[in-house]
Amino acid sequence: MEVVLLEDVKSLGKKGQIVKVNDGYARNYILPKKLGVEANAKNLNDLKLQQAHADKVAAEQLQAAKEFAAVIAESTVELKVKSGEGGKVFGSVSSKEIAAAAKEQYGMELDKKKLQIQEPIKTLGTHEVLVKLHREVTAKLRVHVTEA
Repeated sequence: MEVVLLEDVKSLGKKGQIVKVNDGYARNYILPKKLGVEANAKNLNDLKLQQAHADKVAAEQLQAAKEFAAVIAESTVELKVKSGEGGKVFGSVSSKEIAAAAKEQYGMELDKKKLQIQEPIKTLGTHEVLVKLHREVTAKLRVHVTEA
């Protein structure tokens, strides 16, 4: 019997795959637990429509990420921190502080977990921070650190 998987099944296949399984395995395990449905014409058509919708949504998300990356690339976030002699910052600038400053200054909703700081920001001046917006889109945000 051919089955369209609705969820990932260990040692069988991934969601959306069409797999051939024994009739008993399908009737007694896959179908009752809603892990898959029988691969008939209606279900195959539904699968095709779902995949087309998922592709469309993914393309829209990618486009939105690219547009947001362009906005981020043009922005410079200003941060004021306490510093000592020689432009050394007390501690370092965290991704939480950068996200809060971006929201306050530009209204940008940046997730602090998506900010990738290569090395700790411990000096005054302008630094670049990578922002991972999408699997394929990474933007560079300039952070200008000044003395408070």
